Amino acid sequence: MTGKRKRHSAEFKAKIALLGIKGEQGVNEIASQYQIHPGQVTQWKKQLVEQLPELFSNGSRRAAQAEDGLRDRLYQEIGQLKVELDFLKKKFGERD
Repeated sequence: MTGKRKRHSAEFKAKIALLGIKGEQGVNEIASQYQIHPGQVTQWKKQLVEQLPELFSNGSRRAAQAEDGLRDRLYQEIGQLKVELDFLKKKFGERD
């Protein structure tokens, strides 16, 4: 068996997971209809259910994390520029 692995798009995974959650068709029916393994349907369905609460959160946690990351990068850049400035001041101050 040297076949390539199939790569499914996020849209396809979401569609399959939603079909699984609706319950109108069984997992085996969905799997055979879309030619995927029934375990994959179950896994995508479980992943969707686990990530749903994050979808409806107000996003303040993600925004705070992004702001903290930006602040850290800016402080790092300020520190680097200060070190470079001090070096240049010392280097050119010695020549005078």
